[in-house]
This record gives sequence, C-alpha cells and structure tokens, in this order.
Amino acid sequence: MLDQAPHDWLFPRMAAIVHHGGSGTTGAALASGRPQVICPFVADQPFWAARAHAAGAAPAPLPQRHLTAQGLATAIGQATTEKAMARRADRA
Repeated sequence: MLDQAPHDWLFPRMAAIVHHGGSGTTGAALASGRPQVICPFVADQPFWAARAHAAGAAPAPLPQRHLTAQGLATAIGQATTEKAMARRADRA
C-alpha cells in the first residue's frame, strides 16, 4: 500500500489508467503512453475526457451520472485489450 505515488512513476507501469479527467491527470496519462478510462465529474473534466477519446487514447467518457459497474468494466476491457487504442495512446 502506498500513501502516494507520482504519476510519472506509476502510470507507465499500468495497463490502463482510470481517473477523473482533470487536466493534470489527463496530461500525465497521455505522457505515459497508456490507454485511459475517464469518469468525469465536474468543471473541465468532461472536456479533457472528450479530448482523450477523440485522440483515440480512451474509450468514450463515463460521466458520473451514467457510471455503472458494467460500463466501467466494459471500458477497462476496451482500454486493456484493444491494440489500436494502445498504439494511439502511445502516440498521443
């Protein structure tokens, strides 16, 4: 268990990154070259989630009001198995 882990250390070690879609976290996820699943809640998060999806580095965003266990599982499955998404995330 970790109290904290820097994004630049943690994210490259992950198969996919699930996060809220803040600008800093989205930028760190893009810099890591890993696919991401974004569940936006407020403010600019829907914008960054849409941008990551448009770049092909993430499945469609899962806004809080539509977030379900099945939807999250499906998105994580996409992010971890779709080779084209992994390639696009690596180039983003």
